[in-house]
Amino acid sequence: MKHKKILMMGPSIHSLGGVASVVGGYVQAGLFDRWPIVYLETHVEGSKLKKLIIAIIALWKLLRMLLMGEVALLHVHTSDKVSFWRKFIYIIFVIMARRPIVFHMHAGTFLQFYKDHCGELAKVLVRFVLNRAAYVVALSSQWKANLLSIVPDANVVCIFNSVTIPPERTVLPQQKRQRVLLFLGRLGQGKGTYDLLEAVARIRNLFPDVELRCGGDGELEKVVERARELGLEGNIKILGWVKGEQKQLQLDEAAIYVLPSYYEGLPMGVLEAMAAGVPVITTTVGGIPDVIETSVDGLLIEPGDVDALAVAIEMLLGNADLRTAMGVAAKEKIVERFSAERVLPHLEEIYLQLGAVPVKCSITLK
Repeated sequence: MKHKKILMMGPSIHSLGGVASVVGGYVQAGLFDRWPIVYLETHVEGSKLKKLIIAIIALWKLLRMLLMGEVALLHVHTSDKVSFWRKFIYIIFVIMARRPIVFHMHAGTFLQFYKDHCGELAKVLVRFVLNRAAYVVALSSQWKANLLSIVPDANVVCIFNSVTIPPERTVLPQQKRQRVLLFLGRLGQGKGTYDLLEAVARIRNLFPDVELRCGGDGELEKVVERARELGLEGNIKILGWVKGEQKQLQLDEAAIYVLPSYYEGLPMGVLEAMAAGVPVITTTVGGIPDVIETSVDGLLIEPGDVDALAVAIEMLLGNADLRTAMGVAAKEKIVERFSAERVLPHLEEIYLQLGAVPVKCSITLK
């Protein structure tokens, strides 16, 4: 029997950003082997013409499969602003075809987008989509509450992002690692990059050999200029976007992973650092408090509190034993609660409830 397909929609898995990392993790964990998933790329890096062509191709594939009756459901990964409105076009056709939708929200600023950037008509359309979805997937308990504040009657469920636990490998213990701070993400104010530079400048007298490694895209030139103004030219290294084995190597060398964001959903970088046994300093935004218990498996500060950020960095850089203990606790938590083996069965249960049929199943569904 030919199975109807699960259409999964999102950016290219080869693109930059957290959603691509999430979907790449699904592939690595075997989700695409267990289920008849067809992945439609709706966005790629490149020129406007290339992006338009990809969007048109995705729409054509979607319409063809809907007309042929090949679609079991749509699982759409989206963010806010342009990402939401781009997906809106596809979603409308799926609603017209009366196929169920899993609306997977990844944006850490979706509530702000809804309140501050949507007029009355746009708000009506946002609520329409969320209410028509069979399931709205939030990344944390906080984001579940945020989405329910927009659409109280929507079927919102919390499913964390997951990571594949890296294989055991020989790495330097914290006691022998250099004082490397690792930041991965889009460099700029939203991710707290400038706060991090200020904090490093404040602790440099205590730790003159501290090295801040920034991996990602964004405001690279502005970050370099600000580092120069703070006298940090010899303490900062811009890596560009890192992924795969290169990212793992950076985690292997890091003493601390730092992400002082102002907005987040559930950042993959935090989960990946914890899975690698690297202690994390980050902020109390989005789904992060669902992951980190401060002073146990990481340190939490309020966004924008540069003083607290500097104190947290100083505390961990000066205590290798504490870094080791937090790293061990962090990895244990990821294995127990945020590994693909723990998280993906919740998503697969939704697929079953919406009528999709697995190709094969090696995970126990609960």
